[in-house]
Amino acid sequence: MGDSSPLLSEINSAESEPPLLHKHVPSLDSTIERCIGDFGWAQFLQAILVSFSWFFDAQQTFITVFTDAEPTWHCTQLDDPNNSCHSATNVCQLPQNSWAWDQPRHTSIISEWALQCSPSLVQGMPASAFFMGCLIGGLALATLADTSLGRKNMLFLTCLIMSLSTFLTAFSSNIWIYSILRFITGIGRATIGTSALVLSTELVGRRWRGQVGVIGYFCFTLGFLSLPAIAYTQRAHSWRTLYFCTSIPTFLYCIMVHFLVRESPRWLFVRGRKEEAIATLKHIAPINGTTTKTPLTSSFFSNLSFEQETRNVDLYSAIEVLLKRRWAFRRLSALMAMGFGIGMVYYGMPLALGSLDFNLYLSVTLNGLSELPASLITLVFISKMNRKTSLLVSTSLSGVFSIMSVLKEIHPIWTTIQIVFELVSFFSACSALNVLLIYTTELFPTCVRNSALSVVRQAVVLGGVFSPMLAAAGRVNGGFLSYGVFGVVVGVFGLFVVCLQETRGRGICDTMDEEEYKQRDRATCNAVAGDV
Repeated sequence: MGDSSPLLSEINSAESEPPLLHKHVPSLDSTIERCIGDFGWAQFLQAILVSFSWFFDAQQTFITVFTDAEPTWHCTQLDDPNNSCHSATNVCQLPQNSWAWDQPRHTSIISEWALQCSPSLVQGMPASAFFMGCLIGGLALATLADTSLGRKNMLFLTCLIMSLSTFLTAFSSNIWIYSILRFITGIGRATIGTSALVLSTELVGRRWRGQVGVIGYFCFTLGFLSLPAIAYTQRAHSWRTLYFCTSIPTFLYCIMVHFLVRESPRWLFVRGRKEEAIATLKHIAPINGTTTKTPLTSSFFSNLSFEQETRNVDLYSAIEVLLKRRWAFRRLSALMAMGFGIGMVYYGMPLALGSLDFNLYLSVTLNGLSELPASLITLVFISKMNRKTSLLVSTSLSGVFSIMSVLKEIHPIWTTIQIVFELVSFFSACSALNVLLIYTTELFPTCVRNSALSVVRQAVVLGGVFSPMLAAAGRVNGGFLSYGVFGVVVGVFGLFVVCLQETRGRGICDTMDEEEYKQRDRATCNAVAGDV
């Protein structure tokens, strides 16, 4: 399986260097920039269109915060001599005719299907099913964007699956069908962000990749913020309306992707599809106003310093190479550990908002708004920030403030400012996630970049799988098993960043062998500098 492609095959001869390192021939990266420029209108428009998939990704990720929320209720018996109803905090301890929901029953699955007295495992099953779908879908689809489908087709397929399953979710008749459809939605959603991030960044010059990558985070934030707005305007209507309102625009977006988005020329070249790559570059160059003295033909790209993958690659060849190469495995393990901790906080905080003594719509809006400065800071300073320092500081802050949220019982003032601690922790987790995904794209070469990014995102989602259970448990014990565990995990797992190398300002490679030879060059330079 590892020998199925010269691109992904193992090279055991450590002492033999490829000819491309002796000949100063142009790289694929520099040649593409020479053809279309490092950043022009064509790249900008494609980056915006591709990154907008994150908008719909965010909606499906957090939609259950409203559709699965437990509504407020009130007592219906005015003549209650023992005041048992008004002093109760759990409707399951009251007679059925002594209370009623404040809103119509169809506003939430909890009230419509009478799940208020069901175990927390049942109530949280749809959210957990969604994240399990994301996890399984990410593992099953992880390498398709690097191998057979490509970035564009992968983005189109996953958005289409997500839109259709979301539409069908509105017709669910019970919690079991509802959970199954949420599971399918999670499978479709699994690789949307990965494909969008890679597709948008591979078309621009390296000094713009960080900024372009952050566009997706802005779109995700906008999608997050759209949920409380839609939910508030539809608060008297059925929870099914939210699924209708989010599925139809997603389907229309799929049509736009199919007709307007171009495949990554870098991926096409690496796959040996030169003519398609050249056609893409010819389409982009006039829009950007860039010209080359030599016509864009196959001969123009004949001496590039990259390897073409011309034979069929097994679905998991990329992951196999990531596991076999020691340096790749070490990087991937550290990134996955950090992703797990960050994901637990990132997905867990919004799910646990219902346990706070704060308006649900306002608290979700504040959490969504906290993503904006996180994305803005990343956008402005990504070219100046050290990746390692940024991750270490942000995960530490997230952990400290999450734990501080548990201390609300010490003094009444802690209860008042608990939402402030929660927001600071969530803001820090958002910043850490932004940097982590960009950091991952810089640590791995083109041939396995999408696969590595998918695996890291699945580690983030794995943290989200445990979040609904912890959020439910936290409602019972004052928040220790939610905010307390969130803080400890993200703080400890964030320390794994010290095992990685800094990538700020470093060029990206196209093959595993090129990355290894660059490591050897750096090691040689460091050894010489040490001797001096």
